Amino acid sequence: MIRMMIFAGVLLVLQGCVLTKVVTVPMRVTGAVISIVPVVGNTVHDSIDTAADVVDDVSI
Repeated sequence: MIRMMIFAGVLLVLQGCVLTKVVTVPMRVTGAVISIVPVVGNTVHDSIDTAADVVDDVSI
């Protein structure tokens, strides 16, 4: 019974929305930190943000 509850909990947590947020939040934080770099920071931040948007749009 406990195994089934753990399995159901894992399935609930790994729903598409939660799974994509687990992946994209570190990407967005990294992009925000990189945006501090004077010359190329904003370009890299925009690229990472675009990639994170694509990951958010993936339908799982």
